[in-house]
Amino acid sequence: MNKAFLGVIVLLLAIVSNTGIAQVNEKATNPLIFADVPDMSMVRVGNTYYMSSTTMHMSPGVPIMQSKDLVNWKLINYAYNTLANVDELNLTNGKSIYGRGSWASSIRYYKGVYYVSTFAQNTGKTYIYSTKNIEKGTWKAVAFKPSFHDHSLFFDDDGKVYMLYGVGKLTLIELNNNLSGVKQGGVNKVVIENASLPSQVEGKKGGLGAEGSQLYKINGKYYLFNITWPSGGMRTVVIHRADNITGPYEGKIGLQDLGVAQGGLIDMPNGKWYAYLFRDFGAVGRIPYLVPVTWQDGWPVLGVNGKVPETLDLPANKSLMPGIVASDEFIRKKGQPALPLVWQWNHNPNNSLWSVTAKKGYLRLTTDRLDSNFLQARNSLTQRTIGPVCSGATALDISNMKDGDFAGLALLQKNYGLLGVKVEGDTKFIVTINASTGKPEQVQSIPLLQNVVHFKAACDFTNKKDVANFFYSLDGKAWLPVETTLKMAYTIPQFIGYRFALFNYATKNIGGFADFDYFRISNTK
Repeated sequence: MNKAFLGVIVLLLAIVSNTGIAQVNEKATNPLIFADVPDMSMVRVGNTYYMSSTTMHMSPGVPIMQSKDLVNWKLINYAYNTLANVDELNLTNGKSIYGRGSWASSIRYYKGVYYVSTFAQNTGKTYIYSTKNIEKGTWKAVAFKPSFHDHSLFFDDDGKVYMLYGVGKLTLIELNNNLSGVKQGGVNKVVIENASLPSQVEGKKGGLGAEGSQLYKINGKYYLFNITWPSGGMRTVVIHRADNITGPYEGKIGLQDLGVAQGGLIDMPNGKWYAYLFRDFGAVGRIPYLVPVTWQDGWPVLGVNGKVPETLDLPANKSLMPGIVASDEFIRKKGQPALPLVWQWNHNPNNSLWSVTAKKGYLRLTTDRLDSNFLQARNSLTQRTIGPVCSGATALDISNMKDGDFAGLALLQKNYGLLGVKVEGDTKFIVTINASTGKPEQVQSIPLLQNVVHFKAACDFTNKKDVANFFYSLDGKAWLPVETTLKMAYTIPQFIGYRFALFNYATKNIGGFADFDYFRISNTK
């Protein structure tokens, strides 16, 4: 072997060693984020992208994410801490807002200010939040009636502000300059009578009307993206365009592939365009996709030969940890927030009943009322599950639980699964609840003779397999399987992907508390 050839080999080995040969030609792949991030809205400010999404009955709400490459995202803020102080949002008096709360948002940037708008059916209001510092600034909030369904907030070049909203029949309204409500005497008209028409098949009736409006102005023309679901077909992107914001609009099908739909357009500094959309993917939720866009005859053309590509000419996807989900040892240094942004409460929390400082290195959940079931339990702390597989684990100190208390690790959805400790008199049991059928059933009860126990839930979303298994450990090392499998299902009314949840609720006595030592998430089972 000559020295020159040997030198090349050595150089190649050094490259592999230092960078990893697999990284040399890596590209981004779809799905963009294998987790529940539905109803996305995006905006680019300089070289940075921002995205808002839907989390409905979770608080804080309307998550804001940031990316530098359009592929890898991290949570940076929420538009609000709590939406409103009412029974439905507080999980009080037997009421809830599962599947409701705040729905599809719209994120915009105009004259140095970031705007995020949303709406809530249960309050009957539309909300607009604004800030000059999207990461650390204070959000200004305005709210007004009515609730404008799946609206798109739009700032036109002449300074006028609009919302376009509706299902099937789409209406354009003009807002006051200060965004405080609908402008009296301003534009208020139906601009498209049947936005689903381009996707409708002759002779077939029904299907879901066009919604999820996102409106843009590009090169002097107005472009409107909607999702439809024609009878007997799949979720479809429909695009309309017009020379004037009030119309007339002409429409066509933008994409029909894999059910990837609902979203809009985003451009890059280099002039490339993409459509951001999402796909229903079973129990993990609604997961984001990116689709390349070219322009032809003034229309955006989505996909590669009309198909959603598996790979994209963008930087490779990195792990969703810690940007979207993250482990937490519950150790806080001075100046750190009490809870990282990956955490959300199921409904509004009672902030007097949880702490990460009462016992150093632990999350403490305290009870102050009696609840009959997990879905009514307040202060359940959640974060997303991720695909294709994942696991979440925790350790629980049960020393201060009272008779009737139940605390542990859950997989939250209507058909939930629970693995926890239930106190009955002077005895404590490891109890498993399986609600695969929609009705909770206790499937296992094991006496527990110590005060610390470890729990783990492992999820498999591969090809919509949608199953989860639970494990417990007495020493944090040897894991013992629970004799049941949770068949996960994406169901209404919750309308959200499964979430890990740490919970504690009382059925007989109040004032007991459970201490969680850690939560550790992994992208393996």
